[in-house]
Amino acid sequence: MSVRISRQHWQALLSELEDAQRQRHLLTYRALIERLALPSPAMQTLAAALEHLATLDARAERPLRSALVISQGASRLPRTGFFDCVSRLGRFNGAPDGIAAASWHAAEVARVFEFAYPEGE
Repeated sequence: MSVRISRQHWQALLSELEDAQRQRHLLTYRALIERLALPSPAMQTLAAALEHLATLDARAERPLRSALVISQGASRLPRTGFFDCVSRLGRFNGAPDGIAAASWHAAEVARVFEFAYPEGE
């Protein structure tokens, strides 16, 4: 199944991530889905959009803004699919849970907070 996000939702996603970066805080998938008012299948749409953004950031050799989106569970880490994606992109190598994932994610979030992304990208 191919999932697409509208241009309006894409711009809103970038804006939410920019705000999160500026305020130095993380967003949960649920909060982002609600803020963006994504239509069903909302989680699949959001996941596909975040993977696409990770690919764009990786190609541009930038920190991955999609790292700012986490599960609301106890781990406070992104979902397993995020780690699968960043592994495919050559950014992370390891299990999607545990100390290695948490350490890599914390470092990536710090990199995102410090990076100056181009306007409107």
